[in-house]
Amino acid sequence: MNTTVEIAGVKFKNPVMTASGTFGSGMEYSDFVDLNKLGAVVTKGVANVPWPGNPVPRVAEVYGGMLNAIGLQNPGIDVFVERDLEFLKKYDTKVIVNVCGKSVEDYLEVVERLGDEKRVDMLEINVSCPNVKEGAIAFGQNKDALFDITEKIKKVAKQPIIMKLSPNVTSISEMAKAAEAAGADAISLINTITGMKIDIYKRKFALANKTGGMSGPAIKPVAVRMVYEASHAVDIPVIGMGGIANAEDAIEFIMAGATAVAVGAMNFHDPYTTEKVVDGIEEYMKKYDVKDIDDIRKIV
Repeated sequence: MNTTVEIAGVKFKNPVMTASGTFGSGMEYSDFVDLNKLGAVVTKGVANVPWPGNPVPRVAEVYGGMLNAIGLQNPGIDVFVERDLEFLKKYDTKVIVNVCGKSVEDYLEVVERLGDEKRVDMLEINVSCPNVKEGAIAFGQNKDALFDITEKIKKVAKQPIIMKLSPNVTSISEMAKAAEAAGADAISLINTITGMKIDIYKRKFALANKTGGMSGPAIKPVAVRMVYEASHAVDIPVIGMGGIANAEDAIEFIMAGATAVAVGAMNFHDPYTTEKVVDGIEEYMKKYDVKDIDDIRKIV
């Protein structure tokens, strides 16, 4: 039984990863999860300088999931390299660093800084960040902007890059094609869906930011549809995410076309979810005599 998958020449022991922003950078969950069992740890977003994030409250529970407007709070690249990457050297799992920025130059600075870090296997580029130089429209909401930033990052990156796509677009297939045309090695999707919650008793927004990103089981049907469309529009690998709560969910994404999957919001509900998904996929493969995980990809 073979659970290994390969993305841009990088081999993963299984297709299960963590979704950026839901697992810290590994250290925070290491008391609950054996990181060695995971295909990869995908870190929280890292910027060129520390980001304080948005005002509180920044998280709200909603039916079937949660809203967050954390604002990509992070300690910056220097602390990340010295503390988090150093910690991850103890584990036999792949490391994918999520990169965020407010301008193309911000992204390039982080990508170049990580170029010689041997512990970094791949980079995931969060293009849902607002482009402060272009009217604060997210890089991932305009295919020309997506093409431009992908192409520029590929010119300086020493590791393979994954472009993390926003679902808040008219056509996810067109965005996937733009990333592929610009040289992306893989794409990941979906990022959170923009949502809002109003507290009718306090008569105010549940989040200080008013809007936030919705994640959790309620968004899974949207995510599966987008992964299906994207994976059938491009030839590069797709990492699927959005509402994965168990192995059955993960297998559904793989059947839709995902090469690998990432567990996000459910890490907050049950910190053991990632390990359970790994074990559940293996149990499914044994039960249905699936010899290779890739045998069920794009099976529908």
